Amino acid sequence: MRVLIVDPRIAGISGDMVLSALVDMVGVWEQLYRLADTIENTLSYCSSFRVEVVDTVRRGVRAKMLKMSIEEDVCNVRAIDLRKYVEEVGVKMRLSSGGISYALNVIDELIEAEARIHGVSRGEVVFHELASSDTVFDIVGVSLMLDALNYFRGEVKVYTTPPALGGGYVKMEHGVINAPAPATLEILRRHSYRFTSTPVDSELTTPTGAALLVNLTGRIVDYYPPLRIERIGYGAGVKDFENIPNVLRIVEGYDFKAISDKIMVLETNIDDVQGEVLGYLAGRIMDLGALDISIIPAVGKKNRPSHIVKVLVEHSKYDEVLKALMNETGTLGVRIYETCRVLALRSEETRTININGKRYSVKVKISRTPEGKLLNIKPDYNDLKAIAEELNIPLRKVMLTVNKILLEDLSSYT
Repeated sequence: MRVLIVDPRIAGISGDMVLSALVDMVGVWEQLYRLADTIENTLSYCSSFRVEVVDTVRRGVRAKMLKMSIEEDVCNVRAIDLRKYVEEVGVKMRLSSGGISYALNVIDELIEAEARIHGVSRGEVVFHELASSDTVFDIVGVSLMLDALNYFRGEVKVYTTPPALGGGYVKMEHGVINAPAPATLEILRRHSYRFTSTPVDSELTTPTGAALLVNLTGRIVDYYPPLRIERIGYGAGVKDFENIPNVLRIVEGYDFKAISDKIMVLETNIDDVQGEVLGYLAGRIMDLGALDISIIPAVGKKNRPSHIVKVLVEHSKYDEVLKALMNETGTLGVRIYETCRVLALRSEETRTININGKRYSVKVKISRTPEGKLLNIKPDYNDLKAIAEELNIPLRKVMLTVNKILLEDLSSYT
């Protein structure tokens, strides 16, 4: 599987930097000229939109940069109208359905953040700086590049390093405020997104950059996962800083061995919770996005029967799962630590199986070692269950039949 790593740890992330980095990686940007024309002809307040893709150097690092020349009369644009423009432009640019959904999710992210900050409903949100035509250009442009990478077909796994926020001050419609902008912080808060700091007196991560990132991936890593690098894209911001290259790096590669990453482990001992509560807890924790939960019988203080509840969760879901664990059990403390894990290479395909004279489609899950050697083949439980119920035969017989067919055709997987 292809892997993308977005690296905003040094210089943060903005919409134009993401787009520039993707353009640098893909190497094709003719669509951006048509996108600029489409925006000019669609947005009622945009009279002229010109874009140029140029090479630049930031502290010794070559990168692509977007130069935009825009003539517009932005004055209190309703957020719902900007959302319609994003969708209309996306349709005219023939974005895939996944690309349209992504673009709308990004603009919705910005609307929700502004609504929360100003204490109004979604319909009452009015954009000022964010209503600029370049916001539409960045969002739809990034969606176009992701379409070119087949991201929306599920063929790409995306990771990110924690984004740098920067400092200094940000000029807004209502005055000057210290960076990061309130919308940026709200977006990161909503997704429990880890961030980092870079000693630069300037805004590094913008609201649009944050919205693009959180809707692209929730896999935040401190170190690059193992991969074979194919392409690297560098996208420069407009400013040129003295201490750091104002560049966003995006790396594309392929798995050549099992992916390793870091996850959080939440663990607590409880001895005064009923079995029904534990059962409910397990379901709730998984619904919140935990990777796994184990409830292990144990003997605790004063030789009392107890349970150890252990939850595996990604960093992005950590806060919400922790709150649920404490609220549902009433535990007085939770042990928290980070651990590494290595994942086998996994894939899925659909097989046609003949059972009792009928043909059924069964999803088959395939796992392999880092070297590509077959580890296991497992038919999907839900598909087997549906067959058993339709034919009114025991599930174990369906499992035996399907597994026998898969074993007979084992050579096709090796």
